[in-house]
This record gives sequence, structure tokens and C-alpha cells, in this order.
Amino acid sequence: MTITLFIGSLLGAIGLGVPIAFALLVSAVVLMLHLDMFDSQILAQNLVNGADSYTLLAIPFFLVAGEVMSRGGLSQRIVTLAMSLVGHRKGGLGFVAIFAAIIMASLSGSAVADTAALASMLLPVMRKAGYPLGRSAGLMAAGGIIAPIIPPSIPLIIIGVAGGISISKLFLAGIVPGLLMGVTLVVMWLFMTRKEDLVVAEKATWGERLKALRESFWAILLPVIIIGGIKTGIFTPTEAGVVAAVYAMFVATLVYRELNLKQLYEVLGLAARSTAIVMFLVAAAMVASWLISIAQLPMMVADLLAPLADNPRLLMLAIMGIVLVVGMVMDLTPTILVLTPILMPIVKIAGIDPVYFGIMFVLNCAIGLITPPVGNVLNVITSVGNIKFEKAVSGVFPFALAYVGILLLFVAFPQIIIAPMQWLAN
Repeated sequence: MTITLFIGSLLGAIGLGVPIAFALLVSAVVLMLHLDMFDSQILAQNLVNGADSYTLLAIPFFLVAGEVMSRGGLSQRIVTLAMSLVGHRKGGLGFVAIFAAIIMASLSGSAVADTAALASMLLPVMRKAGYPLGRSAGLMAAGGIIAPIIPPSIPLIIIGVAGGISISKLFLAGIVPGLLMGVTLVVMWLFMTRKEDLVVAEKATWGERLKALRESFWAILLPVIIIGGIKTGIFTPTEAGVVAAVYAMFVATLVYRELNLKQLYEVLGLAARSTAIVMFLVAAAMVASWLISIAQLPMMVADLLAPLADNPRLLMLAIMGIVLVVGMVMDLTPTILVLTPILMPIVKIAGIDPVYFGIMFVLNCAIGLITPPVGNVLNVITSVGNIKFEKAVSGVFPFALAYVGILLLFVAFPQIIIAPMQWLAN
């Protein structure tokens, strides 16, 4: 009955068009009334406490860094470098998109921001060169969702806070899966374009490549600083957000000089609005999470999944199936905030590595960003590329299917994620 009330009120509010943050508060109030403990002061206190986290300070700084990199010329130089290296190959613009997506993922941590930047720069060029538009859009959408996996990743910060998981370890654990996602896209694109008659760009000279590398050096240096600093313990993930923001502003304003004070003010305003949205969502979810714990919903779900507790792989498969379905109808951040407090106790009981679970959860939710009916990244692609939603769905389907295959591979062989993380953490 309690589970039904919570899920029913949440989905009912969302179905009526209530913003997800307020829908979470509605479900929290329903639970409080059901438990006969409604108190507006407790509700307000938990709402404030939900956002009162030092770790969450990383989010606004990484958002600032992402906006600055997009407007300050860092993203453009990465695409130029990729074009000089692989643009001359058959289907080269697709490889440029993949290469740029991986590098940009290590800069911003936002799937939506990376996809919008890639699509605005590359889709018009691919359209002009005669590339199939739907498939090209699908490739860029699939490349965009590498961002939540490769550090610095805002979703990894959120699941770290929601699940009490080490964010430093999550960042280190996301490197190999993120790179494998990129390799998968390369293999898929090679297979898809092998028989296509596509325009091949002129091969760049070594001088042009060195020039592109020299101009993009400052942009590429950022992920090295972030990962190196976290691994060596020079700074925490939260402090890494500050480093990323300050470094991005330094490069954009003083090195590349493509961001003036007026534009910087606009960038900070955009980042502030995005931060307000994310933080209010986190605060509302923490209220719901507290009531989920009071109502003992995790224990109820644990009882339902108890037959699978002795088989961690089978349990992970069942959990991933649930998350995949939920992720198709709910955005990434709300899915993390709603399901993590429910599933984490079960994961710990089954002896599953929390870091491994966190990466798998975020990867699963990221796939939801490119699947209908919601698919926020798909909506970005259709908007920026001016193409029909159905065409984007058909174009991204093979890549989404390949990602599900990777997910199943990680379920069968958890050490693909765990072993590199342990090696990097030492």
C-alpha cells in the first residue's frame, strides 16, 4: 500500500504536468499524511537540509566550467583538432563527432550541453556533406551521453551524495566505461558507413595537425589537471569543480580571448539558473528520500527482490531492467534521486560494490536520455538539428542497442569496471 501510494502520487503528479521537483514534494506530503506525521516545519527543514551539502558545491562550479568552455572557444578547438586527425577518413565527420564527444565529456560532465555543442557545430557540415541526417543525429546523441560517465560528471556527483558513495572513486571508475562507450561507437560507425558513398575531406598536413594540437592544448589540459589532482589527492572532487571553473575562465578570457566581461556575466547567469533548478530538485528529492526511509520502502523492495539476493549478477540484471524502464519515462537526475535511496540498501545486502553500482546506474539512466518517450538529449538534437523526433529515434536506435549490450557485458563481468578503478585508486 505504501509503495503504491508513493509511486502513484509521484507518477500522477508528473502525468498532470507538475514539474518533477514539485511532484517529489507532493509524493512526500502524501507519505507524511499516510504515516500520520504531517508537519510543514519538518518538510521545510528537510528541504533546506537536502541542499545543505558541501559536496554539492561542485555542481555550480562544473556548470560554470561547461558554459565557459562552450562560449569561450574551447569546444570549437577540440572539434578542429578532431577534424585534423580523423576528418579525412571515410565517414570521417562521424569519427570527429565521437572523438570530440569523448574529449568534451571530460570537460563539462553534461550530456545536454555536449550534445548541443556538437550538433550545432557538426550537424550542418554533415548535412552538407551528404551524411544520412537521422543516423548522424543519432551518433551525436549517443556520443553526448558519454558525458555522464567520464569525469567530471554531475550525475556521478549526485549519485555519490544520494547513495553515500565515494565521488573520487566514482570519477576514477567512470574512465574505462566511458572510453569503451566511445570505442563501441567507433565500431558501430565503421560498420554503418562501410558501404556508404560519402564525401571524404582532404587530409590535413602534419603542420595543420600540430597547429590544431597547439591551439587546443589548453582545453585538453583541463581533464588531465582534474583527474590528476583527484588521483594524487591534491584536491577533492568539490575543489576540482572550483579548479575547472577558474581554469576555464582563465583560458577563455586571457588565453583564447573569446569571452569578454559581458559574455562572462551572461554565462554566470545561465549557470546560476541551471544550478537553481538542479539544487531545488536535489533538495526536493532528499525530502522524499527521508520519508522513503521512514516508511521503510527499501525494506519492502528488498523483500520483493530477496529471492535474487544470493545471486548478485541476477539481482543487478533485475535492477538494471527496472532502472532502464524508469529511465525511459523520467529524466536522469530525478531517476537517480528517487531510486538510489530505495535500491542502495539492497545492493549493500547483496555485497555488490557501491561504486560499480553507481556507474551502472548512471550508465543505465544515460541510455534513457536517448530513448523515447522523454529522451532529453533526443529533444536537444531535434531542436538544434531541425529534424523530426521520429527520425532522430530511428537514427539513435542502433547505438542505444549497442549501449544496452555494454550494460549487459558489465553485468556479466563487473571487474571491467571494478579492476581499473582499484588500480587507479591505488
